[in-house]
Amino acid sequence: MNIRPRRLRSNPLIRSMVRETRMDPSSLIYPMFVREGKGIVEEIKTMPGQFRYTVDTMGKILESLLDCGVTKVMLFGIPDKKDPLGSGAYEKDGIVQKALRVGKKDFPQMYFITDVCMCEYTSHGHCGILKEREVDNDKTLKFLSDIALSHVQAGADMVAPSDMMDGRIAAIRKGLDQHGYIDTPIMSYAAKYASSFYGPFREAAGSAPEFGDRKSYQMDYHNKREALKETLLDVEEGADIIMVKPALSYLDIISEVRNQISLPVAAYSVSGEYSMIKAAAKLGFMDETQAVCETAVSTYRAGADIYLTYYAKELAGYMKEGRIG
Repeated sequence: MNIRPRRLRSNPLIRSMVRETRMDPSSLIYPMFVREGKGIVEEIKTMPGQFRYTVDTMGKILESLLDCGVTKVMLFGIPDKKDPLGSGAYEKDGIVQKALRVGKKDFPQMYFITDVCMCEYTSHGHCGILKEREVDNDKTLKFLSDIALSHVQAGADMVAPSDMMDGRIAAIRKGLDQHGYIDTPIMSYAAKYASSFYGPFREAAGSAPEFGDRKSYQMDYHNKREALKETLLDVEEGADIIMVKPALSYLDIISEVRNQISLPVAAYSVSGEYSMIKAAAKLGFMDETQAVCETAVSTYRAGADIYLTYYAKELAGYMKEGRIG
């Protein structure tokens, strides 16, 4: 035989040399939850090993991330009070705004990205302003723009709208530019599917809708072409990075998006993916480390440049150890 593929698999050194998919800790983003209060580090029941932090305790997780080489976080805020207009999302002393001011001061080497949405802040739990029992798309745009602006004014390095309202990238871009923030990038949750894998997050952030569901604005998981339409619209409106969410069940979408655009592509390995691995590992059904590595590699292999994951610290360690990367 002239062609023997096994020649390039004979030992770890040659396998690492010819590896097709390569990863680095610099591509990892850790999603973290900040809540009101003081002195609190509160474990999330549906996400073992993940916690809600207050502004005065979040330094613990930020330090540990930096020690592992993870320099990017995505902040999700959990307010004490909610109202129909989600005012805690855009007020000057909102929880995310306070966390940003402290974080930027104490950890200048950390890159802070903020989730721009209303579901954690509205009393009804939906991602926008209601008109009777439906989300009013166009009325919501002004609120999303105000949230993004308030985050950037507090120190956010990047904003990431996750609401899935039509036209929100253009509205946020216009609002930031008008106030002089022309260099602040937008990471768009462009292809965000209505997924069962969000279940643990909704407990973590207290963001379950009071009635109905989000299927009128998040995408139907049967659809692939629609994801490309959403992606291209967001590119046209001024998005700088495109995200697909969730990751594991949407590798084909990541691949299609990667093939269609030249912008960086991010993928969010969501709470359900994390908790599923945790639960199976606890029962002894699979090796946690191997599962974490394999799912991460599959996402990069599909075409992701950026990976949002609750396993960011662990993955950074595995990369440094040479297990993956």
